[in-house]
Amino acid sequence: MNKRYTLLALLVAFALVLTACGGQATEAPPSGDQPAGETPTGGEPAAEPVKARIGWAGSPDTLNPGTAVLSESYTIFELVYDSMYQLNLDGSYSLELAESAEVSEDGITWTFKIRPGVTWHDGQPLTAHDVAFSYNFYQQNTDFVYLPVYTDYFASVEAPDDSTVVITLTEAIPNMESQLIFLYVLPEHIWGSLDTASAAEFENAEMVGSGPFKLVGYSQNEFVELEAVRNHPLYNAKIDGAVFRTYTNPDALVQALRTGEVDMITEMPNTAVPGLRAESNVEVVVGAPVAPEVSDIIFNLTNETTCPVADGGECTGHPALRDRQVRLALSHATDKQKIIDVVLLGLGSKGTTLIPDGLGVWYNDAIVDYEFNVDLANQILEDAGYLDTDSDGIREMPGGGDPLIFRLNWPNDSTTAPREAELLDEMWTLIGIDLELQALDPDTLTAVCCPVFDFDIIIWGWGSDPDPGFLLSVMTTDEIPTGNSETGYSNAEYDALYVAQATELDLQTRIDVVHQMQQIVFDDIAYLIPFYAQSVQAFRTDRFSGWVTDMAKVALEDVSSLLVIEPVP
Repeated sequence: MNKRYTLLALLVAFALVLTACGGQATEAPPSGDQPAGETPTGGEPAAEPVKARIGWAGSPDTLNPGTAVLSESYTIFELVYDSMYQLNLDGSYSLELAESAEVSEDGITWTFKIRPGVTWHDGQPLTAHDVAFSYNFYQQNTDFVYLPVYTDYFASVEAPDDSTVVITLTEAIPNMESQLIFLYVLPEHIWGSLDTASAAEFENAEMVGSGPFKLVGYSQNEFVELEAVRNHPLYNAKIDGAVFRTYTNPDALVQALRTGEVDMITEMPNTAVPGLRAESNVEVVVGAPVAPEVSDIIFNLTNETTCPVADGGECTGHPALRDRQVRLALSHATDKQKIIDVVLLGLGSKGTTLIPDGLGVWYNDAIVDYEFNVDLANQILEDAGYLDTDSDGIREMPGGGDPLIFRLNWPNDSTTAPREAELLDEMWTLIGIDLELQALDPDTLTAVCCPVFDFDIIIWGWGSDPDPGFLLSVMTTDEIPTGNSETGYSNAEYDALYVAQATELDLQTRIDVVHQMQQIVFDDIAYLIPFYAQSVQAFRTDRFSGWVTDMAKVALEDVSSLLVIEPVP
């Protein structure tokens, strides 16, 4: 799934925690090579650990899988935890914790056999009871952000013995694998004592998992340090670990790669691509993200009926944004191709719906986008009664109400949003709309977003699951009070279709329903989707070899690369 992205992230994708959890009080590693090894008893210095140094613009908002929002958190979860299935770069699934899976003829009962010999990072054995506990725990903790939705059709999860997990569904579903890849298995001996309230507040500073890497250091907005797990039953990394370092300045991030301070960067302004391609010992990789990404311009559509007051909703959005004609005018006044050319240097495609084109058959490519036409946008506003009565260049609400001045926010760790915001300001000024531009740190943006809805317009985005189910759920009425809905959009027809597609076993019928849902939201203009970006990453060729670059999807921070790269001799 991946949560709203700084990138993207991973899958993922993709939300909103009210408070971010800090990390364990660990001293940051030096900016150069990894910390030197300790001197053993014999007096000879230990070999220095060889860890990949990875630069990115963001940081995990929390180490708690239940409350994590940002893609950086899910990147770390994928390395530290195991799941029942692993998503591969070619889009296929493979069993991870389970060595076998059987499904009953009616599709209701799934039986998994857990691999023997899997242990937690603290040495205790991982059993089927941990798996059953984790799935039930996610389902019961409704304060968790994303993960409970994956258990919606779980009637029961049981572990009849140490190696068997039986999941009984309320009805057969078409996407069981995608429901399990992000349900990270947690150690019951650590999480089992937490009730609902304490589980949502748990910092998980030790982050005990069973994956190929374990956490050894974390300081929010600074670094995450991982160490490779030796003798793992499934994986054996060739490096000693990885250090993810946060760079809040995108130019500093690129410079860190140039100087060798980091070995790979997960993101960069596309304007840096030509320069990096000219650098010796640097290779730039461009391709589809492992979690198809969508950049969205989010309108606050909440009103007195939909505002989740009981859940802290303030719903301060500008009233003009509730008018479809205003949103239609904004759509016609947005030159998506210019945004792609300027912000992405052409490395992207025009967007139409929250379901990105990277999801293949699930993307409705028959939707006809609103043409870029400033004259038409102005005429729409004139006809709707939004006039500039005082000739100051800014239109007012019909009847002389509030001027059309909208707050526009974005996460300050985004490498694309600042320039995109400037372009929108230039474009929308031409139709008499003014913007107040302000970047916010991701935690603050999350806090004002959902379900508080204390904003007008936000530039953000999602990383998608391989199945469209999660992103479709974001636009349902039920998700307004949970914080998953960014817009407060509510449409009864859409809600009914969402329920229908979730259990539709015929592939083509489900595709047709998903396409219909996208058309409904597009017609209602709940979002303005400027583009679907390609993933742009880069690495140094003089430090490690083996980065996976020959797949259709690009994700150098994924286990697929971090397990196989090795130091250059």
